[in-house]
Amino acid sequence: MDRFVFLVGTGVARGTVLALFALSLVLIWRAARIVNFAAGAMAVVAAYVAVAVATATGGWWWGALAGVVAGGVLGGVVERGVMRYATTPLGGVILAIGLVMVLQSVLGILAGPQYVPVAPPVSDAPWSVAGVPLGSPYDLLVVVVALGLMLGLRLLFTRTTLGLQLRASAFAPEVSRLLGVRVARMRTVAWALASAVAALAALLLLPTELGLNPHATDVLFVLAFTVAVVGGLDSPGGALVAGLGVGVLMSLVTGYVGAGATPVAVLAMLVLVLLVRPQGLVAGVEARSA
Repeated sequence: MDRFVFLVGTGVARGTVLALFALSLVLIWRAARIVNFAAGAMAVVAAYVAVAVATATGGWWWGALAGVVAGGVLGGVVERGVMRYATTPLGGVILAIGLVMVLQSVLGILAGPQYVPVAPPVSDAPWSVAGVPLGSPYDLLVVVVALGLMLGLRLLFTRTTLGLQLRASAFAPEVSRLLGVRVARMRTVAWALASAVAALAALLLLPTELGLNPHATDVLFVLAFTVAVVGGLDSPGGALVAGLGVGVLMSLVTGYVGAGATPVAVLAMLVLVLLVRPQGLVAGVEARSA
């Protein structure tokens, strides 16, 4: 039982990071109907900026702030300079894959293939209550930051004029143009917002992995894409639910069966959801009202 509680706790922390990264994919899908296959590579670029700033200032939080800003700027530049010229969803996918190759090649040349260790800002040693391990202070920090950001995005989209314009531009661009909304600008804002969210998710994950290298977020992107599909590509709420589910599933399978069985379990979950509910676990009306 002690082991089960510990695995669920670590799974929730991992799941919130997956949900956060999946949310960035959902935001871009809603804004441009493009799956951003370059999200992982773009997040790695922001992570390198974050690590450089953290090393120079000696503060993880300054590095995190710089990484989020860099991610947002990069997202806006990519939308304005690359993705705006994608006239079809397939064209967007091809451009995104090409961007991945360019970014990872440039990072490999500039930074090299070696892993750069990234220390967590707080202890990652697990707490123990009455002899039962319940996760670490870093797990708690990850959950609080991720859920706080999701709540902030929820308020942005439901309680602000900017959020209303973003939603209108995504679902009815022609009508929005007639009403005076600058749809192209809203699309750029959505890309910047999504890239900043992805950068933060990558920064939260790096201390729990091998470290930072040009391919550090490849697995994160694959898992987050699975989460987005399972939850429903149009549904921010689905990303949260599916992220927590996939995170806990991965943790339990790793703890009781072995790390080698984790990809099989995630793939089985994806296939099952696609067979039973291909539009995602939380989709449809919820997506339009979020």
